[in-house]
Amino acid sequence: MRHFLKIAEGVDVIPLTLALYQQPGLWNQHTLRTQHPGTPHAQVDDIWLRFQDMAPYETTCEVSRIVDEHESINYPAMAALPQARALIFRLMARVEGERLGRVLITRLAPGGAITPHVDGGAHAAYYERFHLLLQGDAGSRFRAGDEVIAMAPGECWWFDNAQEHEVVNAGALDRLTMIIDIHTTTQGASDAS
Repeated sequence: MRHFLKIAEGVDVIPLTLALYQQPGLWNQHTLRTQHPGTPHAQVDDIWLRFQDMAPYETTCEVSRIVDEHESINYPAMAALPQARALIFRLMARVEGERLGRVLITRLAPGGAITPHVDGGAHAAYYERFHLLLQGDAGSRFRAGDEVIAMAPGECWWFDNAQEHEVVNAGALDRLTMIIDIHTTTQGASDAS
């Protein structure tokens, strides 16, 4: 495979998944990714654990007010979901991460899709993107370029988000994924495969 690399499997994701079910109010507190015109993420629910500080942007609606698009801050959901921290920092150690970027948890309902797109911009070029599946089944398919995988819960994958990619959930369960952006010493996890 050129566009995917399995980083870990058998990760215990049950404590975090249970915490998500116990705190349904964490979903969709921030809708920038899911509600802007033309978004490929229109059918997704989000929880932001880390993201850029959007307060300066929200007061002016000027993108230039985001001082450093590589710098992310913790949002209140990070404190509300301490179960995520250990998973994030184990992954950081495993891939020799130097800087932690955005961390999101997404939910894609059965029958839903993230439409084909490429992650562009300086943020996507600077960070490597990892997906840790918290919940899902074999009916959920993730495509990058010409490759398709069906992730299992507890698996963490790097993928090349410069490739066109999409997710289709034809399964029976909500697909819950933690997306973790990490800058590594040696960018290009695909070189390891």
